[in-house]
Amino acid sequence: QVQLVESGGDLVQPGGSLRLSCAASGSISSRYNIYWYRRAPGKQREWVASITSGGLANYPNSVKGRFTISRDNAKNTVYLQMNSLKPEDTAVYYCNTIIGMTTYWGQGTQVTVSP
Repeated sequence: QVQLVESGGDLVQPGGSLRLSCAASGSISSRYNIYWYRRAPGKQREWVASITSGGLANYPNSVKGRFTISRDNAKNTVYLQMNSLKPEDTAVYYCNTIIGMTTYWGQGTQVTVSP
């Protein structure tokens, strides 16, 4: 069974940094694309980063230059380094992957950016 477990969320001041982790069961992180999304209160879910099995990263303009996605295949873990955090980055962050016809989600990790 596929499992994704996010961690690393915390309360941080504006301008601060956090690194989120997405630990995947088996060798998922190296074989499949991994995506990070977030959902802020009262808002729709938003894609924030992705990394392909080949290591190609992509970001929306809202986080480009501030967020970096990376992968450690030996640890079956994908990371999301978030710098220069803003209050509008406050959200629950989720990682997911799609295998065949099934989308798998982790339980999410809360990031709060506040003075």
